[in-house]
Amino acid sequence: MTATPLRTPILFLLSIAASALLLLLGAAVGALAAAVAMPALLPGLSASLIGQQPKAYWYLSRASGFAAYGLLWLSMASGLVLTNKMARIWPGGPTAFDLHQYTSLLGLAFALFHGLILMGDHFINYTLAQLIIPFASINYRPLAVGVGQTGFYLLGVVTLSFYVRRHLSHRAWRVLHGLSFVAFLFALVHGLASGTDSASPWVVGLYWATGGSVLFLTIYRLLVAGVARRRSEAGGQS
Repeated sequence: MTATPLRTPILFLLSIAASALLLLLGAAVGALAAAVAMPALLPGLSASLIGQQPKAYWYLSRASGFAAYGLLWLSMASGLVLTNKMARIWPGGPTAFDLHQYTSLLGLAFALFHGLILMGDHFINYTLAQLIIPFASINYRPLAVGVGQTGFYLLGVVTLSFYVRRHLSHRAWRVLHGLSFVAFLFALVHGLASGTDSASPWVVGLYWATGGSVLFLTIYRLLVAGVARRRSEAGGQS
């Protein structure tokens, strides 16, 4: 018995939702186990987690934010290397595509953790609504935080498009992946405008290196596309 055209994508989306739920449950169980075990193993950690002024949540958010940004940059770079044919030299088309896909998914997970972990921070006192609704934050740099939240949702759309690619037209696929440039730009602006480490020399160097490399690869991609288009037009006229 064959599935109807409507039933197939619905079942596919349900399988994605089930996998995501299992992943989140696994992360929650792991976090709970760590919260129970680590203070006993490291007594000083309990004050940082459940003391009057817990700082661990802020540090975890900062660290996961840098991890999410680095993974987003790696996803952007591998995607551009793939589309401008540089992947033929290294690391190869299939490897570059897998790297592009899975670093995007992992970056999305770190970005989610980056935001939600702040619910444990007692200095800013974020609510769940302020964390999930763009520009709803009033406690800390609302514009910069809202830009980051918007970038997160754009990255989510791009990442999930991998799993429904066969149901999308080529034009829709390209439009959706064009959003990744906006997501990266928003993440960069969010980091520069809201990060407490933005003035540090190593952070400035990180943003210059990642932003500059994406800009270079994007310009190179446009040049390659322009050359290919002119060759196609010349071939059609001959």
